[in-house]
Amino acid sequence: MSAPHGFSVSRYAPERGTLAKLAARDSVVRRLDWPMLLSALALSGIGALLVWSATRGRTELNNGDPYYFLFRHLLNTGIGVALMISTVWLGHRTLRGAVPVLYGLSIVLILAVLTPLGATINGAHAWIVVGGGFSLQPSEFVKITIILIMAMLLASKVDAGDQLHPDHRTVAKALTLAALPMGIVMLMPDLGSVMVMIVIVLGVLLASGASNRWVLGLIGAGVLGAVLVTALGMLDEYQINRFAAFANPDLDPSGVGYNTNQARIAIGSGGLLGAGLFKGSQTTGQFVPEQQTDFVFTVAGEELGFVGAGLILVLLGVILWRACRIARETTELYGTVVAAGIIAWFAFQSFENIGMTLGIMPVAGLPLPFVSYGGSSMFAVWVAIGLLQSIRVQRPMTA
Repeated sequence: MSAPHGFSVSRYAPERGTLAKLAARDSVVRRLDWPMLLSALALSGIGALLVWSATRGRTELNNGDPYYFLFRHLLNTGIGVALMISTVWLGHRTLRGAVPVLYGLSIVLILAVLTPLGATINGAHAWIVVGGGFSLQPSEFVKITIILIMAMLLASKVDAGDQLHPDHRTVAKALTLAALPMGIVMLMPDLGSVMVMIVIVLGVLLASGASNRWVLGLIGAGVLGAVLVTALGMLDEYQINRFAAFANPDLDPSGVGYNTNQARIAIGSGGLLGAGLFKGSQTTGQFVPEQQTDFVFTVAGEELGFVGAGLILVLLGVILWRACRIARETTELYGTVVAAGIIAWFAFQSFENIGMTLGIMPVAGLPLPFVSYGGSSMFAVWVAIGLLQSIRVQRPMTA
């Protein structure tokens, strides 16, 4: 049947371009790794409750507003999710072209920490205070740029089909570019972030297929560097005290070993199910320092018990499992290396943070991903989730 005179079907039917855009949008949503995404959201939600419990009675910190840290943590999470969505929308391949600019910007930011703009918080001169209570820790974003710059270099010739593995010259160049920001961060000094960056570099090298001699050489250089840093007195006194307390927990239980001892007491008192949210005596009594940031896991151990703390471990495990799957299934080395760097970052930082609360790792001032309070850390880990999701979304469908 023909259309009535003067009536155009195409005028009222959706345009072909619009349909294509809707189909593409639906495809992106379907191809997202939802177990990873939901696990990250759950961790951030649990973190909001733990941060609220740790800070609602801290009038010297919250200016008399018991919801101050809760709202800010939720705001940081919201901004982080927006950054994740933006990263997926741009795509890791598009960002690949902007990596040199991002790398240069990260160098400028960490150099700014060494200027009068820099501020010392919790013993580390690693922050930029902009004003209005807003502070930025550039080393969190350096973790991302190290992953991206190394992946771009190591994968360029392999993805182009010119090589099977990165050659020695390319590896040396990648390590040099990674060493520059790491050296600046070490001058702050922010030893915890440097430890994470070293593990990231190792993970990237292993995933890239670089010669094992580079990996072994880097491990040897790391050991030698640690000896030299200690011998030359480059560590601050508080950092030396942290390692001394780790080596001997009974050295000074009311001084350098106080944090770790109180953390272990809090976690040990939780039992199977915990004392209940807002009911932990160590938390309400404010016995554990920095409980909303570095030691947030102690709130989970005391108030949610083994079950609640175990749930955090399970959710972190889901994120790492899905990230490993993304790294394995992508068809480009660039995506594999980026995913491997993020896996190394999340795995080591989670292990170090939880380990230091249990006394099996030295205190290093590292936040627990997605859970600890802190804008810079929250933004960085959600951008990393965006990169992982982009790698999954843009990979060729196998079925």
